[in-house]
Amino acid sequence: MNNSDRRRFLLGAGALALLAASPVRAAAAELELQQPGTLRVAVYANFAPFSAAGKGIDVALGRALAERLGLQPQIVEFPADENMNDDLRNMVWRGHYLGHKPGDVMLHVPVDVNFAAANRQVKIFAPYHLETLALARITERVPAPSGSATESFAVFTQERIGVELDTHASDFLLNLMDGALRPNVAHFRTLGEAAAALKKGEIAAVMGTRSELEAALASHPGVALDTLAMPELRLGGWPLGMAVKADSAALADALGKALADLQRSGELARIFEAGGVRHRLP
Repeated sequence: MNNSDRRRFLLGAGALALLAASPVRAAAAELELQQPGTLRVAVYANFAPFSAAGKGIDVALGRALAERLGLQPQIVEFPADENMNDDLRNMVWRGHYLGHKPGDVMLHVPVDVNFAAANRQVKIFAPYHLETLALARITERVPAPSGSATESFAVFTQERIGVELDTHASDFLLNLMDGALRPNVAHFRTLGEAAAALKKGEIAAVMGTRSELEAALASHPGVALDTLAMPELRLGGWPLGMAVKADSAALADALGKALADLQRSGELARIFEAGGVRHRLP
């Protein structure tokens, strides 16, 4: 075997070894993408700690998935529409009426049987984090929640509690105890703004998603964070996953395998840790 043949043999052996070590990357060559060689990942804009100004957990996850598939990542941050059905239409299966083309995959989609049944144009799969509702509270002013919601939230007939506008937490507090808490429910555009008001002592507590509160408060002294699991909420934890077009079975399969690789290697947990959130498996 001459030097040229030896070089070709070694290069071929190396390529075979790479394919054998990275079956997900090899399969990615057969995917139908918006742009060949690029994974277009749709994430919510202004949604810290998950995605804001090119940084965050979902941004890092999108890049890691693309790398596992041997593709270039293209992160597309988009503003939330009136509901998630609209978001799936705009960013997964049809595109936005303003001319924005959809992504190959959208992150931060609830993995729920009923929600999926109402959105048959997409495939929702691969849960990567368990989200829950939580209460951030100044411990000197608000006791730890226990028992029923009525018992736990009665303190907010005296103390002010913050929530994000147009959320389940807002609806819950406004209707709890026949509306008795309404005068003390303070609304904010984001949970980050509510957390800032909590740090200043302007409100005594904030109710919202645990991940957002966890990152925004970052072990702020004198503030406790309690996961809420009350019968009145009718909402425990919900898994967050991905969505692709309903007929993109090969892409869904490749992304699912890439996510499993990230979880096995510990990289998924590290991505959440870097974002200030403890990763919770669905």
